Amino acid sequence: MQAGKPILYSYFRSSCSWRVRIALALKGIDYEIIPINLIKDGGQQFSKEFQAVNPMKQVPALKIDGVTIGQSLAIIEYLEETRPTPPLLPQDPKKRASVRMISDLIASGIQPLQNLSVLKQVEEENQLPVAQKAIISGFDALEQILQSTAGKYCVGDQVSMADLCLAPQVANAERFKVDLAPYPIISRINKALLALEAFQVSHPRRQPDTPAELRA
Repeated sequence: MQAGKPILYSYFRSSCSWRVRIALALKGIDYEIIPINLIKDGGQQFSKEFQAVNPMKQVPALKIDGVTIGQSLAIIEYLEETRPTPPLLPQDPKKRASVRMISDLIASGIQPLQNLSVLKQVEEENQLPVAQKAIISGFDALEQILQSTAGKYCVGDQVSMADLCLAPQVANAERFKVDLAPYPIISRINKALLALEAFQVSHPRRQPDTPAELRA
């Protein structure tokens, strides 16, 4: 394990970065943030300097233990394997599969379809309906799945990787003006998560690169 603080390349509003910030907070890992503004200067993620960190030109990326890891779920799984307390994946294989299923549903099936890079390829007047359609389609499925997996949180009564994906995606849904009334389980879990300190300190409104007008 290398000495020195881990370094997280993050953007305050990036839901993928928020997932990792929650994991770091839950596991009590002290880290340094290097903000990568996805809008300023044509997108700082496209700079040669950042491309050397993450060839995919995306946040988050985490430098830790002498390695650099991109992709939020890969980062969270690495943290889980190297710093297993508190656990973010259940011991029970069926519950573990449920956590991964929900995480992938959000991380692969919803978030990319309403992502900035995708919406830029759509006419501006169509961006909001395209984002809403992606989120509503995913939330319709997720609400149904949660009927059989949820306790206090997405899978039972322990915070898991699935919850780290859910709260940021609900924030995206609110930003895109999606009506959450049809999703009472999602809404209930999100409310419980946002009451937890790890979700509060990692919140987009409380980051070093959060614009003053958006700060909590």
